Amino acid sequence: MARDCKIPRSWIKREALRVKGQFWTPDWAADFMAAYVLQDKPDRLLDPALGGGVFFHAAKRYAATRGFDVALFGRDIDKNILIEAKNSGLSDADLRNVEIRDFVLDPPVETFPAIIVNPPYIRHHRMTATQKEQLRGFARTATGREIDGRAGLHVYFLIRSLLALAPGGRLAYIVSADICEGVFSSALWQWICSRYRLDAVVAFAPEATPFPGIDTNALVFLIGNEDPATTFTWISCREPKADELIHCLSGNTSRTYTGIDVYPRIVSEALETGLSRPPAENVTHMYRLGDFASVMRGIVTGDNDFFFMTQSKAKELGIPDSLFVEAIGRMRDIEGDSVALEDIRRLEASGRPTRLLRINGVPFDDLPLAVQRYLREGEEKGLPEKTLIKTRRPWYRMETRQVPPIMFAYLGRRNARFIRNLAGVVPLTCLLCVYPKETAPDFIDRLWKVLSDTRTVENLRKVGKSYGSGAIKVEPRALERLPLPDDLVRAEGLERYLQPKQGILNFNECDAVKT
Repeated sequence: MARDCKIPRSWIKREALRVKGQFWTPDWAADFMAAYVLQDKPDRLLDPALGGGVFFHAAKRYAATRGFDVALFGRDIDKNILIEAKNSGLSDADLRNVEIRDFVLDPPVETFPAIIVNPPYIRHHRMTATQKEQLRGFARTATGREIDGRAGLHVYFLIRSLLALAPGGRLAYIVSADICEGVFSSALWQWICSRYRLDAVVAFAPEATPFPGIDTNALVFLIGNEDPATTFTWISCREPKADELIHCLSGNTSRTYTGIDVYPRIVSEALETGLSRPPAENVTHMYRLGDFASVMRGIVTGDNDFFFMTQSKAKELGIPDSLFVEAIGRMRDIEGDSVALEDIRRLEASGRPTRLLRINGVPFDDLPLAVQRYLREGEEKGLPEKTLIKTRRPWYRMETRQVPPIMFAYLGRRNARFIRNLAGVVPLTCLLCVYPKETAPDFIDRLWKVLSDTRTVENLRKVGKSYGSGAIKVEPRALERLPLPDDLVRAEGLERYLQPKQGILNFNECDAVKT
């Protein structure tokens, strides 16, 4: 019988789960994962992040219907897990081989023929510096590669799971898509695919997500401890059901399915395109955004409540206009694909902050008394000791940005877009700054036409990180790699601006273009 694995609606309860990294796998996903790792009827199975025991239940169901016994082994660091597992219907006999121990840094001595994991999803900023250093040291020893410090615990769990896999064994691993989209992903997956056989990757349409209500895009990786292969199966799941996935993963990849789409893929192509993304179209792109513009993140204030204020508050404090710049603080303050001065006036009239305090290059004693009083209030609130502020000299010095002619809303649900900046504002970190390499208005207008075309916007998925409900996030360097449709570039005559750099274009053309 299926159990309730819904994510709690309460923010407090959800935050408690985030601290532990616990998000339970639904039964239907556990069933196809268990079917994959138990295909060869192994005698032992390990779940190194036991949680509520959903994988133990799935393994028992699969083994019972196929007439074999499998011993269940588990790990977790949460002492209350055994109580939750028993409450789910597991017996003392089912849990007799479960240990409360750290799987990554205190691993089991023996290897296992079947491992199934929903790892704790704890992002790097929730780990201590000591934990990060220990984990990075483990990864360095295990892989011979440096894993970027922004990798979360789920990355190290994957490495340890592979090391704990017996020869010929199978691993099923459900995890967020950032494991193959983050800055650490290239080194990680080159190591995996050079040592293990990637059998399949299962992606999920928003209507079939295993974790509804959670802002993450899940993937399931199915990996064998066999000689690496050059091809694998990539599956897009459109219905939250296990049957077709079980049939497909048992070798029936050529059958016609109604709830899943099956693609045979070459490993090298998938590593280049991205394991979370569908197969690349057979289209080469000569041009990228970085050929025509550079990209920077918006301004980090360190404390928006203090530095970013409404026009009425600025007047109330008596701070002169000369110490402010007009700014945009959130994406939803921009209603369309452009922002003009009348939009800023509208925001001011509705009480939205539009004034960014920028006191740079003026000695404290030369500031108006009203400003001195306000800065002393900030000191009394402890602002100079805040993480992003304490390295600044003086502490109230603000980051600066030239006004970007184009901005980019880099994280949104089906609404990531380029925004024409007609108001002359600077953005905070909710937006990216796009600076065309030519300042001529005609060039900027032509580049804007290319960027605002739907085909260009569709290409964002080729360079962005995927999140739940169709959201994508694109970082500055990734946005510079955004492919631009060749015919659009030529139609606007942008290629002529690159003639002096033709040698660079030829080099990029020969290199592997990331699409």
